[in-house]
Amino acid sequence: MPRVAASSALENLRILDLSRVRAGPTCVRQFADFGADVIRIESPPGVDPNEGMGGARTGSDFQNLQRNKRAMTLNLKLPEGLDAFRRLAKTADVVVENYRPDVKFRLGIDYESLAKINPRIILASISGFGQDGPYRDRPGFDQIAQGMSGLMSVTGHPGQGPMRTGAAIADVGAGLFAALGIMTALLERERSGKGQWVQSSLLQAGIALLDFQAARYLKEGEVAPQVGNDHPTSMPTSAYRTADGHINVAASGEGMWQRLCKAIGREDLLARPEFAGQPARAKNRAPLNAEINQALAARNSAQWVELLNAAGVPCGPIYAMDQVFADPQVAHLGVAAGGDSRALGRFRLVSQAARLSRTPAAIVSAVRDVGQDSDEILTELGLKAEEITRLRAAKVV
Repeated sequence: MPRVAASSALENLRILDLSRVRAGPTCVRQFADFGADVIRIESPPGVDPNEGMGGARTGSDFQNLQRNKRAMTLNLKLPEGLDAFRRLAKTADVVVENYRPDVKFRLGIDYESLAKINPRIILASISGFGQDGPYRDRPGFDQIAQGMSGLMSVTGHPGQGPMRTGAAIADVGAGLFAALGIMTALLERERSGKGQWVQSSLLQAGIALLDFQAARYLKEGEVAPQVGNDHPTSMPTSAYRTADGHINVAASGEGMWQRLCKAIGREDLLARPEFAGQPARAKNRAPLNAEINQALAARNSAQWVELLNAAGVPCGPIYAMDQVFADPQVAHLGVAAGGDSRALGRFRLVSQAARLSRTPAAIVSAVRDVGQDSDEILTELGLKAEEITRLRAAKVV
């Protein structure tokens, strides 16, 4: 059956996806959702000892990462499989892989080798620690990168030990940075006519995501400590107790600080010297938080959210996941999108976070069965039915 593009934005691009688990598929999903012809290449069943990584094919995580892609099987350990891949590479704009750094060289699908086949090809390589250097051969996983990047050292409450974030942000960050690198390389190719090698790593992504925390150390030499739900430097910004739970309040600027004190009936705090100015409020965060918690105990969370927003004080509820998707603004933004699938029935997944006015992203296809599109893709390459049958018999596809 003909391919249905999720959008017309990138329908002119073909991307070969050799990646697995999370960082690589996150990268490629950005292109699939905006209409690129993504061919996800897996090993035939029984060839890859790690083929179960990523969970059940019908599971939420797999569907979230692998939607909108065509599915093909190729055994790249066999010469015929590599030959078919190289023929595909001649037709492709981008190849994405997250093997250990040496694997692509052993297979002969490193950038220099691919560029000889297709000078316009862009190879994106995502790794745990980079393509070279003393840690290049270490296996990389999100939590390991969170620890080594410093993310875990600034997450959690003081004295309670390091804490991972509640999502795989090093994986996701590496995938998104790789996608940004690919888009940059594609734009540059319009001028030069040449492809290039794009690289990202979980370690570098984790450090980049620290943003101002990392900059504090590099510029001022400050080693940021854990401060729990408090903002490291701008107070009062924290999760505060109400009569029936907690809300977030972010009143860091002087104007917002004054509006907060007035809204909660504590204008006396403005005259306290220990709270005069941002540095003083950050230094004296414990007594400041105690005063705000005491004041907010007078009303429930919904009342405070309405009152403080009306007063121009940034605030909001702290949701569990079911509450997130019940929120009217989340529904209005179309954060949950989906379609129909023979295997899944009606399904919903998280949509793209970037909205385009003319060529928006969409979810048009659930994950395809293993190798479902292999024959179609090989036929597009010019192979005859008897050749495809022979490749199947040899377990190349």
